Amino acid sequence: MSKQLIIDTATKYIYLSLVVDNKEVESVYQQGDNNHSVTIIPLLDELLQKANLSLQELDEVIVGIGPGSYTGVRIGVTVAKMIGYLNQIRVRTISSLALIASASDQRYVIPYVDARRGNAFVTCLKQENNMLSFVTEESLENLEQYLKQFDFEYELIEEGKPNVKKILASNLLEDVGDIHELKPNYLRITEAERNKNGN
Repeated sequence: MSKQLIIDTATKYIYLSLVVDNKEVESVYQQGDNNHSVTIIPLLDELLQKANLSLQELDEVIVGIGPGSYTGVRIGVTVAKMIGYLNQIRVRTISSLALIASASDQRYVIPYVDARRGNAFVTCLKQENNMLSFVTEESLENLEQYLKQFDFEYELIEEGKPNVKKILASNLLEDVGDIHELKPNYLRITEAERNKNGN
């Protein structure tokens, strides 16, 4: 019996899922108020209690590594690192944009996370046989300009509860060899770094 925990905090929604033998048995998908750091541990405890599981019984943690909110991404990755390191559990990563895209049933999906001033973290994915694959690389773009390149029908999607079956069936998960090397995918330098560099 395989037991997996999925964590994503890259957007305004916090997503936690317990998957047993490829079936989601418990989940949380709720909008936060910039307080993922406060809510994630209590929500995780509640999730495990409902499923009558402990962290030590997990076989794997899958974590969304962004792109998305700088602070949000970091919270999820930090929790995944702690769980993996302290319990010697395998950790794999997934694009947070792919998690959003999995909520759609359209052939072409463009998931995005608002990055303010008309910009967004964005990519395009294709769905075939209930599996997702990237059409374009993830990037930080002016959303309006970015969308002009596509001459096919697509669904533009900013939120939606991830579809576990699609995520696990798609070839999008990446193994983390050294847990200490696990880092968020920020796709841009932080405001503090920009200020430091005088940009």
